[in-house]
Amino acid sequence: MMHDRRSFLALAAATAASPAIPAAIAPDPLKDRIVVNALGGLGDPNIDGEQDDPFTPRVLAEAHASGLTAVNCTLGYVSGPEDPFEKSVRDVAETDALLRRHSRDLLKVWTAADIRRAQAERKIGIVYGFQNGAMMGKDASRVDIFADLGVRVFQLTYNPANQLGGGSMAPGNPGLTEFGREVVARLNAKRVMVDLSHSGQQTCLEAARASKAPISINHTGCRAVTDLPRNKTDEELRLVASRGGFVGIYFMPFLDPHGYAHASDVAAHIDHAVEICGEDHVGIGTDGTVSQIDDLKKYSSVLAAEIAKRRAAGISASGEGPDTYPFVVDLRGPEQFRKLARLLGERGYKPRQIDKILGQNFLRFATDVWGA
Repeated sequence: MMHDRRSFLALAAATAASPAIPAAIAPDPLKDRIVVNALGGLGDPNIDGEQDDPFTPRVLAEAHASGLTAVNCTLGYVSGPEDPFEKSVRDVAETDALLRRHSRDLLKVWTAADIRRAQAERKIGIVYGFQNGAMMGKDASRVDIFADLGVRVFQLTYNPANQLGGGSMAPGNPGLTEFGREVVARLNAKRVMVDLSHSGQQTCLEAARASKAPISINHTGCRAVTDLPRNKTDEELRLVASRGGFVGIYFMPFLDPHGYAHASDVAAHIDHAVEICGEDHVGIGTDGTVSQIDDLKKYSSVLAAEIAKRRAAGISASGEGPDTYPFVVDLRGPEQFRKLARLLGERGYKPRQIDKILGQNFLRFATDVWGA
């Protein structure tokens, strides 16, 4: 793959920030490991506005350098004035075109075998996922349309309530609706992951019980560690794990009660999730990219405007604010997965446990739901 000068400088800067150990003898904690980000993305946060092609040379170079094997990327409607169904169909078609354009570096994930294939071919697997079920309208058969188009992860709600159930910020903690139950059954039949991230507690519990297949909470924190609505209670975590599911811990401000999360907070939430769920059911869903932010001061002004926009739209959550970053300050950029692996090792996690958290647990869950 051809790298431009900007990509080279970005990688050089990331290398310079690493410990001064000769490259020939420095151990790579990600060597031969599968790394799956259960919710994230590929894009350049240094570029303002929408991009026709987010997979720039820099983005691809940093994704490869990060050791990432596969990532669940959000497509389709989340909020806004566009028609949810049309927006979602269009996003899938446009992403298909982008993956064809970048087939040397990226591949579309349909089954767990495609994640293994991505590792073998040194590509990045792209999992198509939704973060709001609004595109269902009143027709559960639309699940079939999106499943056949390659959507593999279906999050029932965003923060507000929708026709499927209650989000984490929905007043009154509403549960799964009858239509939501119909959609869950259809998702099970089409072997699509049911994701309860962003859902309210009652919707999460009811959906986990209604589903005939294991379900996931692909990006969350632990309410027992940080009491914020976007984090999950022990009851939710335990139920999901007991039914064979998966829980991904995010790198988000909700890990700290004041919104200023650090790597130690990520580790603390992983520790708690492992204690509640067991080591076979916990992974990572960072809810971020791997590309480094060059100018945090400039980014802060962009973020403040984005938070104001989210609040105006009624989709923001308690714990996010104009002065809190939607990432962990000391666990970002192309080295984030290596830093986490080292941190977990320092906390006493064995290599096989780190393997599970970085990707093997998601791969096991994906095999159960999608097939090998």
